Amino acid sequence: MNLREKYNHAIQTAKGFRMEGSAEERDGKLYFNGTVPTQDQANKIWDAIKTVPSWPQEIVADIQATGSSTVPAAASAGATTYTVKSGDTLSAIARQFLGDSNAYMDIFEANRDQLSDPNKIKPGQVLKIPQSAHR
Repeated sequence: MNLREKYNHAIQTAKGFRMEGSAEERDGKLYFNGTVPTQDQANKIWDAIKTVPSWPQEIVADIQATGSSTVPAAASAGATTYTVKSGDTLSAIARQFLGDSNAYMDIFEANRDQLSDPNKIKPGQVLKIPQSAHR
């Protein structure tokens, strides 16, 4: 398995955030360089890289946040946001961020301004993630 395949999750995460840059494999290392709008997005790319235990020996990365974000105002107020990727479901996003896939309706309710059906989300949508599930 080459390094691009091994780190495909991180590469796809970067693509989901529309990272400006590249991931090049050379000399036995994967050089991951680019910019994303927010520090939160850069952190999520790093989190994806770190899912591979051997990353310190295989990755040389420079991922910068430009700060010229076009995310909704809720994000700048400290709220968490998530950019939908192909194959995502609200329940999977709820499990990832809230620890409970049944909390998908909390995410749906927080995004009523752009969602009319919890089963119809589209890649590229930026969803607000509530702080915690309402029980």
